[in-house]
Amino acid sequence: MSILLRAAVQWNGRFLAQRFDAAAQAPEAEQRSLLQQLLTRHHTTVFGQAHHFAQIHTPEDYRHAVPIQDYEGFRPYINRMMRGELNLLVNEPVRMFTLTSGTTGQPKYIPVTPSSERGGSNLMRQWLYRALSDHPQFLNRASAGIVSAAVEGYTACGIPYGSVSGRIYQQIPWIVQRSYAIPYPVFELKDYDTRYLAIARFALARQLSFLTTPNPSTLMRLAQVMTTHREGLIRAIHDGTLGFAAEPPLQRRLQARLKPQPQRSRQLEQIVEATDALHPKDCWTDLKLLGCWTGGSVGIQAQRLATEYGNVPVRDLGYIASEARVTLPHQDHTPNGILDLTLNYYEFIPEDTINEPNPPIYLSHELELGKQYSILLTTSAGLYRYHINDIVEVTGFYHQAPILAFVRKGKDMSNLTGEKLHVNHILMTMKQMEQEFDLAVKQYCLVPNLDEMRYHLYLELLEERSDRWIQHTLMPAIERSLAQVNVEYAQKRDSGRLHALCLHLMHPGWAEALQRQAIANGQRDVQYKWKILSPEVPLGDRADILKTFESQPR
Repeated sequence: MSILLRAAVQWNGRFLAQRFDAAAQAPEAEQRSLLQQLLTRHHTTVFGQAHHFAQIHTPEDYRHAVPIQDYEGFRPYINRMMRGELNLLVNEPVRMFTLTSGTTGQPKYIPVTPSSERGGSNLMRQWLYRALSDHPQFLNRASAGIVSAAVEGYTACGIPYGSVSGRIYQQIPWIVQRSYAIPYPVFELKDYDTRYLAIARFALARQLSFLTTPNPSTLMRLAQVMTTHREGLIRAIHDGTLGFAAEPPLQRRLQARLKPQPQRSRQLEQIVEATDALHPKDCWTDLKLLGCWTGGSVGIQAQRLATEYGNVPVRDLGYIASEARVTLPHQDHTPNGILDLTLNYYEFIPEDTINEPNPPIYLSHELELGKQYSILLTTSAGLYRYHINDIVEVTGFYHQAPILAFVRKGKDMSNLTGEKLHVNHILMTMKQMEQEFDLAVKQYCLVPNLDEMRYHLYLELLEERSDRWIQHTLMPAIERSLAQVNVEYAQKRDSGRLHALCLHLMHPGWAEALQRQAIANGQRDVQYKWKILSPEVPLGDRADILKTFESQPR
């Protein structure tokens, strides 16, 4: 089986790699050609006619005809697409929508078309092809991928929305499916704890040589579940049972894939007898490669993988967003990836000019080594000059194509583990607290903590409230509100990848003292801006904190 799988990966990947390399040798010509293809294909759409696509012949024409917009500029079109209207942004059917958090409290629904889905699949095939060149044995044993459900719901006209990675997993060819340790129905389990238990149950039953999922915190959570539930997992593997409860139809589908494995269960028992744990590095001794993100805010989690998985090579999956797949990593232990010039059309704004009224715009072939840029995307799924609010850095070149690393979300946004928390989410939540509880708030600031994988809220009130009320009423209400206005915050909290909020009640006068301190240090009074979302703890000294409250377990 591994021979057939390797042959399929090599056969598919070789042609795609040649096409990719040809584009990397002539990025300006490739991008101009791609832009013209997209404009020609979609010039009769409502958006294309409104922005005169048929009259655009150069990147300069495109820049003048189409304004830079974030998701809110496209939301009216996408809302109509979700009701079944055609020919709005693209001249293709919409197969599904991916769901991600929006900055206004309403989720973003990103269209997925046949072209965009095909392009994403091709990039994944190239990733496997290049990984196989460097790690010839990484497909020798079973593989495991951890994804989200392909379908989480349906629009009013019946179009599904959910996870593209789940859809790809669901539709992988039979030759690949047979090598995957975790059957797709596992990802349809609704409860996060049950889902992780099921992932551990199926993965432990096989000897893995490849394990992949975008977020390294998922891999750390899996390791924790394996050790915490070691006795039940070993018993289930021995008996050929699930070891967890699921909805009856789903339980029958999963149970049908199992059989007793006394030999494997004995191997796992011996590991527990020797280590009193089930560490992945002991359970999967043939593991040759991990695939996950290694940069940005999740980089710290990736650095911790060795404690559980040993010295296994880790290859980044690339700069991937709900809106587009952008880069192709080609080396281990680095977030750097080659810009895929065949998939999307890109424009770049220098990071230090983002706030200018008319910032300079650079194309892919004009980028400079070591510089950071905000990226604009034009995709085959109907996003045009889309401001994704991400900052990337040019770390090198592959032929003439830039090599990029994701640095961080842009202004007013934090992203510890994929939640993409925007300052608007915090504003909406605190406004709701003021209205719901008649709460008199002087000032507040939310600070992400990477080491603890949670947020700290610094809060100054104008009136006294009891400790019990803050602990048992206010803090749960803040958590619920953040989950309501940000679907990905809810998902990361439910899965345990993002930990509970910590609240610091501040002494009266704290916010004013910080303002005075900033002015004394030379900042002009009229230019002083309070940071609602800050990367730094907003303290004059530790005495500013009156009391600290930890959230109760959910």
